[in-house]
Amino acid sequence: MLVGKTAAYFMTGSAAILSDFAESVVHVIAVAFAAFSLRLSTKPAGPTFPYGYERITFFSAGFEGAMIVVAALWILVEAIAKWIAGLQLEHLGAGTLLLLAAGTLNGWLGWYLLRVGKRTHSLILEADGKHVLTDCITSFAVVAGLGLVLITGWKPFDPLIAIAVAVNILWSGGRLAWRSAVGLLDYSDPETDQQIREKLDAICHELGVHYHGVRCRTTGYRNLIEVHLLFPQATAVGEAHRLATALEERLPVELGRPAEVITHLESLEDHEHVHSTGHVTDGTG
Repeated sequence: MLVGKTAAYFMTGSAAILSDFAESVVHVIAVAFAAFSLRLSTKPAGPTFPYGYERITFFSAGFEGAMIVVAALWILVEAIAKWIAGLQLEHLGAGTLLLLAAGTLNGWLGWYLLRVGKRTHSLILEADGKHVLTDCITSFAVVAGLGLVLITGWKPFDPLIAIAVAVNILWSGGRLAWRSAVGLLDYSDPETDQQIREKLDAICHELGVHYHGVRCRTTGYRNLIEVHLLFPQATAVGEAHRLATALEERLPVELGRPAEVITHLESLEDHEHVHSTGHVTDGTG
């Protein structure tokens, strides 16, 4: 696809095609980093990184977003410079057909990556799929712009489309970078929190257990869920542990996504007193 866009640009000299070509160059670089990140994220935890490497997914998404932003700014500069210097366009028909073929192929690839990313809960594949779909939309927008040039003969449509493309991918790159930032800062997604609490309500009601102090964060692949379970003081430690283990195993199944559940066992009768006297310092009481 990159080769096709390169050929289309050199055939036509179009600023709009240049914008699509620049995004594809960035995408190739970003995909190389994403492939490395995807491979690293599947490595098991070890003594040096006891929590594994899954959070590399946020770095991958942030890197891709930053590259898109840089490409968008460069496209803006080049489109304006070409407009000022004077527009020289040739062989638009053949170049437009090449771009249309590349855009169609990109659309299928983006849809496939996004579907696999959602099914496997992979932020890396989702981010790349969205980038490919953005690339596809960009290609179709450029094709439409070049079509207007061919129909009307008004060449400024070319740099105007390039500028519109740059603004669109600037927004897309900014969103990817933002998603990376909030992931690294352990942003609490309200929708995910609500789903977790709904499942906890049902499971704990069935097991006869109370809970509080729920917290959740994501690694980009799975959720890490912490919850405090409350048992009557007369409950044997072994029985409390059995119920806690049952909840830890069932909650990921009920949520339908990869998750690790960490429970903290407390006494139902005096847990508020223990928290208030400062014996527990996690601030979730």
